[in-house]
Amino acid sequence: MAVSYKKLWKLLIDKDMKKKDLCVAAGISHASMAKLGKNENVTTDVLVKICTALQCDIGDIMELTSDD
Repeated sequence: MAVSYKKLWKLLIDKDMKKKDLCVAAGISHASMAKLGKNENVTTDVLVKICTALQCDIGDIMELTSDD
């Protein structure tokens, strides 16, 4: 299984936010944002900060996908 953050990018578009706006609002580093952009692993702390800033649930920003 792989992680996809496509839901996060759609949510940012819906909220008219840029990635750097999310970095500031959630208090996360640009390195973490770069990892998210590459669908790489990030800590649950980063995901919780994003959910708190966007007032959403973890399922609203990520999903598990098949490796196929």
